[in-house]
Amino acid sequence: MVKLRDLQYLDAIDQHKHFGKAAEACFVSQPTLSGQIMKLEEQLSLQLVERHRRNVMLTPAGEQLVKEARKVLNAARDFEETARNLLDPLAGDLHMGLIPTLAPYLLPHIMGSLHQKLPNIRFYLHEKQTKVLLQELNEGKLDLLVLPWLEDMQGVERYDLFYEPLDLAVPTGHKLADKGTLQLSDLNDQKILTLEDGHCLRDQAMGYCFSAGASEDHSFQATSLETLRYMVASGMGIT
Repeated sequence: MVKLRDLQYLDAIDQHKHFGKAAEACFVSQPTLSGQIMKLEEQLSLQLVERHRRNVMLTPAGEQLVKEARKVLNAARDFEETARNLLDPLAGDLHMGLIPTLAPYLLPHIMGSLHQKLPNIRFYLHEKQTKVLLQELNEGKLDLLVLPWLEDMQGVERYDLFYEPLDLAVPTGHKLADKGTLQLSDLNDQKILTLEDGHCLRDQAMGYCFSAGASEDHSFQATSLETLRYMVASGMGIT
């Protein structure tokens, strides 16, 4: 029967594309990992790895089987986690995913309280773009996500935590700066600085902007809200 450890070795090789780095990630020597992969290939009568001088890669059979291996490894982790939870429901590992436009502003306000109220939970925080977070949640790598709700999210439970308005940021002296209350129609013909592709906040904001007749300023795309804020403050546009 195939051992879980062998599946971990195969997964590590796929991730690192290098025997040495995979062995280091698994806390074993390179000869140990290489030897176990060869034994696994003999056991299955399949070549799983293509060996090259500088790197390694999985064969088509290896690529298919590593997907199944990850399912087994996730199931084994879930088994252990369930056992720990039976001893203490409020203990164990919790992998939480957050989007980059939310994490730096929310985490400082909640993590201290979470550690205090849930001392036996080990929090692992993952800051990535929405598409990656949803994929890793589906793969079982993450336990929960904190992000804006999107209409096309399927197969997930939703809990509303808070609501935030979308604000318009303009430079001092801009014609919209002195208007007390803005309407969407005020954005007509305006060019908007945006986040780069992949941020759900970008998609939400630009949906409103496009409906108002605004367009995207293609001369610049930011990777963070802080970058956008400083671009606006320097008079480079509005967002």
